[in-house]
Amino acid sequence: MDIKSLGKTKVNPNLPKLATGDNVRVSFKIKEANRERLQIFPGLIIKMTRNGAGGNFTVRRVTSGVGVEHTFPLASPLLEKIEVIRHGKVRRSKLYYIRRLSTKEARLKERREAIAEAKTAVETTTAEAVSEGAQAEAAEPNE
Repeated sequence: MDIKSLGKTKVNPNLPKLATGDNVRVSFKIKEANRERLQIFPGLIIKMTRNGAGGNFTVRRVTSGVGVEHTFPLASPLLEKIEVIRHGKVRRSKLYYIRRLSTKEARLKERREAIAEAKTAVETTTAEAVSEGAQAEAAEPNE
């Protein structure tokens, strides 16, 4: 057995492609006494770190006027699901300047690539639906 294979961690393959500036909803398991529950933490990714051990990301949100940050390891078995709500347009890898801005000032523009991808996905599904409808009409006999 190789020492390097022992140090490797397995990253969850179901995680979406994440980047700094994305608004996400992170679902993770919390163990309280003898029971386990899912907690959802929505917020903005202000820091991403990737390394051989999987890396981690920090999510920030403002609750009742107080900024709360939580760092999640990508290889954690407690991570249940990550939903990307919006892809933010940023030019930095660490968004620490967001901490000193108000909630309204901290809003980021949305990346155009994500909008274009969603638009093409909608167009392909509508084109498929139209072609299926045309095939169904051709199969029906005229009265």
